[in-house]
Amino acid sequence: MTNFWLVFLALSTLLTAVVAVKEEEVNITILHSAITEGAVCLDASPPAYHLDMGYGTGFNSWIITIDGGDWCDCISYCYNRSTGLLGSSTKMQLQSPSTYTFGGILRNNPRTNPDFYNWKRVMVRYCDGSSFTGDVAHVDPETKVYYGGARIFKAIMDDLSQKGMQNAENAILSGTSAGGLSTILNCDRFKSFLPENARVKCVGNAGFFINAKTVSGTFDTQEMFNRVVNLHEAAKNLPPLCTSAMEPSLCFFPQNVVPYVQTPLFIINSAYDSWQLWMKTLEGLGPCFTTGYFITSCHTHAKIMWTDYWFAATSPRKLNKTIAEAVGD
Repeated sequence: MTNFWLVFLALSTLLTAVVAVKEEEVNITILHSAITEGAVCLDASPPAYHLDMGYGTGFNSWIITIDGGDWCDCISYCYNRSTGLLGSSTKMQLQSPSTYTFGGILRNNPRTNPDFYNWKRVMVRYCDGSSFTGDVAHVDPETKVYYGGARIFKAIMDDLSQKGMQNAENAILSGTSAGGLSTILNCDRFKSFLPENARVKCVGNAGFFINAKTVSGTFDTQEMFNRVVNLHEAAKNLPPLCTSAMEPSLCFFPQNVVPYVQTPLFIINSAYDSWQLWMKTLEGLGPCFTTGYFITSCHTHAKIMWTDYWFAATSPRKLNKTIAEAVGD
């Protein structure tokens, strides 16, 4: 009998540990009202996000994260995206499950996300292919593809404002990969949706894409971003101080646009990012009172949604601080 209870207690302890580390699944919100504003995904379906309401000391604080997933730079690629999760909220709803796992910076656990666990936490789904900068008034007549990323961003921010963001005391816009770039490009726009006395910051992870030659000597990323800006008519939604100083598609590169971002910005990137190697790019940025950097040497890409990267014993550290602690500071 003693052995039975020892086994029972051991299993109970294990089960408790499993439950404790289980990450949160958050239901999807489909913003049907955005359709009348032309704020739709590539396939004309309404935009979507996942929201977990805060509580206690975090009730009037918001952290909004933008999902990543490349860009579409030609009609055929955008059409292909419109039939999947990166271009259709209809497909998102059909996905099993249609929930989103909130880990890392969005986790609701004070042990692994001590600064933001009880904030209102949002994941914005990426379905436009332009890092939320596109705004084409008409629909493509042949493919029926819509290009309205900037409208989606506005519609979602307006909706969140009605759900309490207009009273925010603290607010962070964050994102990973293409969502990290979206964070940088939309940082000042995000601030315009918040009260004047709110503390507003932006945190871009793995979104610092650089303008550099490939091993074959070509500027492939520059050419791709030029096609994205032209196809989605994104120039009018890029920071005007940048577009007045250089060709608009060059303002898709953080190395060019960051000096014009006025809202405090924190960049998290790897010098050995698995998507690109970009350490030398930092040399030209120089010091800035409103921009900070956390640069790791990990061969990774877009990890702040991963708890073991965000805040754990194995997390990257600078001055003995994890990424979570640095962002919290």
